[in-house]
Amino acid sequence: MTRYGSVIEVKEEKLKEYKQLHEKVWPEVLDMISKCNIRNYSIYLRKLGDGKYYLFSYFEYFGNDFEADCAKMAADETTQKWWDVCKPCQKPLPDCPDDQWWASMEEVFHTE
Repeated sequence: MTRYGSVIEVKEEKLKEYKQLHEKVWPEVLDMISKCNIRNYSIYLRKLGDGKYYLFSYFEYFGNDFEADCAKMAADETTQKWWDVCKPCQKPLPDCPDDQWWASMEEVFHTE
């Protein structure tokens, strides 16, 4: 199992919409997350000292080929539609690589 954490800005004017979307995540999206060997997926929200709101995600990956599972998810039509409604709520960090939407975070501690 590998743990992943990432961060992205959420637009303040889209906070309510983003929260409403995640109160009722589409069942097909949840199914695809599971089919791609992702478990314990959580997203947290925090307003930081710069006055902006950020989303912090965490999940555990139980598969053997993360890149292939990510490609499988990205190719899924329903997941693409889900991202189309979520992405307008978000703003990637300025230093986020072009091939990423959420910026990866380094794990520095966890307990067993």
